[in-house]
Amino acid sequence: MRIPGFVKNKYFIASLVALAWLAFFDNNNLIHQIQTRRQLRDLRQEKEYFVQEIARDSLTVWELKNNPEALERLARENYLMKRENEVIYIIPEE
Repeated sequence: MRIPGFVKNKYFIASLVALAWLAFFDNNNLIHQIQTRRQLRDLRQEKEYFVQEIARDSLTVWELKNNPEALERLARENYLMKRENEVIYIIPEE
């Protein structure tokens, strides 16, 4: 069986060893890079979610500060507050 000449070349062997070292044994190996990119993608998605939540909450706070009817609605729905001589019936959701 004949081995091609470029496989016997010392530069080819050194490059192959260096590539294997960088891909599997280095601190920033290929597997670590893939995991880091996946984590970065997840964090960006999480950031986008929280930016949307902050915008929604900011709008709610603005509405509560400027609209007394919205404040009353929030108090009645979330904190079960009531007016005098009023009865509240709570129906559990299934």
